[in-house]
Parts: sequence; C-alpha cells; structure tokens
Amino acid sequence: MFESPAAISSHSPHLRKPGGKPVFSDLGAGEPGNSVQEGYVFPMVLGDMKGSNLPLQTAAIMPSPIFLWRFKVLLFSLWGFTCCKIGWDSVMRMSVDLRDLFLYEAFLYYNPLLLVTMMVWLWGVCLWVFSQSTINYAKIFDLDQNHLTHREIWKCSMWMTVIVPTSMTAYLYLYSHGEVSLAASQPVILYVAVALVLVFPFDIFYLSSRYFLLRTLWRIAFPLQPISFPDFFLADILTSMAKVFSDLERSVCRMVHRQVATIAWFEADSVCGSHSVAIPLVLVIPYIWRLMQCLRQYKDTKEKPTLFNALKYSTAVPVIFLSALKYHVLPDRWTYVYRRLWLFSSVVNSLYSFYWDVTRDWDLSVFSRIFKFNKPNFCSSLLYGRQWVYFWVIGSNLILRCTWTYKLSAHLRHNYLTVFMIAALEMLRRFQWMFFRVENEWNKITKSGFQQQLPMTDIPREDERLLGSTNHNV
Repeated sequence: MFESPAAISSHSPHLRKPGGKPVFSDLGAGEPGNSVQEGYVFPMVLGDMKGSNLPLQTAAIMPSPIFLWRFKVLLFSLWGFTCCKIGWDSVMRMSVDLRDLFLYEAFLYYNPLLLVTMMVWLWGVCLWVFSQSTINYAKIFDLDQNHLTHREIWKCSMWMTVIVPTSMTAYLYLYSHGEVSLAASQPVILYVAVALVLVFPFDIFYLSSRYFLLRTLWRIAFPLQPISFPDFFLADILTSMAKVFSDLERSVCRMVHRQVATIAWFEADSVCGSHSVAIPLVLVIPYIWRLMQCLRQYKDTKEKPTLFNALKYSTAVPVIFLSALKYHVLPDRWTYVYRRLWLFSSVVNSLYSFYWDVTRDWDLSVFSRIFKFNKPNFCSSLLYGRQWVYFWVIGSNLILRCTWTYKLSAHLRHNYLTVFMIAALEMLRRFQWMFFRVENEWNKITKSGFQQQLPMTDIPREDERLLGSTNHNV
C-alpha cells in the first residue's frame, strides 16, 4: 500500500526529530504521487509539534543566570561568615598567654597558600584586562589554543579560596577543642593534596596547563636552554613570593619532624625555628634563579644590559644574609658593623630595582595603552589616559620596593600580621608590574613585526615586474 521508507530522498526538507514517532496516514494515499510524501509530512508535523515544547519547558525549568549568580554569592557569603564565626570562637577558647602563639602557628601553615591564592586571583584579573585590550597575551607567552582564560583562572582561585580557609578553620576548631592529632593532620592533608593535584598524570584539572607550569618551573630551576619570556616572567613573580618559599620550608620542616600543632618551634634551639640557617638559603633561591637566567641570556645574546640586570638580583643577596647574621654574631658587632652594612645594601637594592622597573621593564611613554579596551567600560574610562596613573605607578612602586626589604630581613619578622600585610602589598606591586611589563613586551613584538613587514612594500610583485618590463626574451 505504501512504499518503503528507504525510498525517501536524503534531501527531503521534512526531517523527523528523534522524539517524534512515525504516524502514517491514508490522507491522499489514492492520489498519484502523494502516497509517500504526505504519509511522512503528517508524522513530521506531529513530531515537530511535540518537540517544539521542549525548549520552552527547558527554559521554564532552568533558572536565570542572574539568579544563579546571586545564589552563589549568597552561599559564598554564608560560608565566609561561618568560617569567621567558628575561627573567632576557636581563638577565644584559647588562654590569653597562648593565643598569639596559636595564631602565629596557624599563619605559618596557611599564609603561604593564602598568598598563592591571592596571586592566582590577580593573574586572572591581568588576563581579563589583556583580553579586553589589543594585547595578544597568548602570543607573548607562546600558549596554544587550549590555554586557560581568565574565567578558568578565576574558577581555580575560587576553589582555592574555599578550600584553604576551610582547612584553616578546621585546624583552629579542632586544636581549640583538644583534638590535637586531628588538627595536626589538616595542613598535612592540604599540602599533600596540592602536590598531588599539580603532578596528577591524568587528563583532568587542566593537565596541559599544569604541566606547562611544571615545565616552566623546571626551566627556571635549571636554565640549561635559551630563556623565553614565560621563564623570566614567572621567575620575577617568584622573587616577590620569597616569603612563601620561606614559610613553606618551615611548614614542611615541622611536618617532617612531627612538630605540627605545637609551639616548640618558637624556641631558639628548635630545628625549624625562625633562627634556622635554612631560612636565608630559601629566601635567596628565587634571586639566584633569576641571576642565572640573566647570565644565560648574556651567553646567548651577548647583550650587556643582561649583565646589569644580573647585578640587580645580586644586590638582594647581602640584604638577606646580613639580616640573618643578627642571630649568629654578638649584639655589639651587629649594631655597629653588620646593621650598617645591611642598611646600605637595602638602600642599594631598593633604588636599583626601582630604577630598573621604570627604565627597563616598563615603557611609560605609552603606560596606559593597555587600558584602552576594545569596548570601553568604567575601568578603561578610569585608567586610560589619566595622569594620576603615571604618578601612582611610580610612587607606589618606589614605596613598596623599600618596604619589601622588611620582608627579606629575617631579624624584622616578629609581627606575623605585619609581615603578612607587607607580603600581600608586594603581591599588589607585582600585580601592577605585570601590566606594564607585558605591554612593553607586546610593543616590542608589534614594532619588530612592523619593521619586518615594512621592506616588503618596496618589493614589486612578480606579475607587476613582468608586465612593466619592456624587454621580453623568449
């Protein structure tokens, strides 16, 4: 009675949706040419009518993005309030004479990861600004198409923001309630989890980006190949995170020696105490890495400015080691000899680093071009072409370069809150340094590309040369 469904042409405009069942009809079956087509037109219409309600039902079920965003903000606010309330109550349960030591130890374990979380947030802001401007940061850092955007970076930083304070709150609560062994396990579990996530070999948690970070760190530690822009860019960031390295060393030392959730480290003869020789050695590592990179660049390029840049990083070495001598020499000798040398080396390091930032790392002649967004908004209107940005960048960089010496000096790190604030301010200084350093590199790339393309305009095309020639030899 009907022809086989296989007889329908693949180019038929009537395509049944997967949710529509075929319903055959006799309408017009007796008429020539209508036996197959109309038999399929009717079920197609029924299928379309049935499936047309699916998007409306889905739209009715799914909440709006604004509602989801507000719901997430509400959950985050409740989580933050809960952590603060539990942490405050836990601290108040401790006796007054042990309260400062209790907080001191908690900050020792968790402030390195808090500072890392802060830097990840700031790097996401940098990527957002780069994406809004005309700077192609993927080309500058030689990234592939699968690189993380600012959204993925912010997602990672959001998880870090939740996990690290939650672990810290659990540590405070358990310790104040007498569960010392459980409290001691909290920072250990967190550190092990972070290490495992970084080296996890399976294709989850942004495998390519994690391995790109690990390969870059390997090249920084062992500069056996030509130095690329990501290598020394990340190495410069690590110099601002020297405090993180120092506290990580002390935290891991305490975990290895089973001194977590105790205050024995506050004694001068403790293995992992603040007078340990390992502290200046760890503080100086990022500067030694950057120094070796500059020497490698000079070996490859023979450019003398790289030697002056190496000299800049070498000026941080006496600041670190002269400060550490306070705990290993007589008080009079420190006051009248080494303290003066430390002050002199601190001034040299701060001023030299400030000079290099302004004259070499940045190009302040176009200092605000990066804030000229493709689609101007409040941020670009506030920063682009404003004279105050120029004074703020130079003035804040000079002040924070000088205060950063406070953190590099072991003998000044008694107030943990002050040191934490200075370390956070150094992160902000490095944050604004990133903008102008990347912009300067992009200006160099575009300028060199323009110069390479410029001579091509003087070379005539082959067809024009042949057509314009009057001598044709056949």
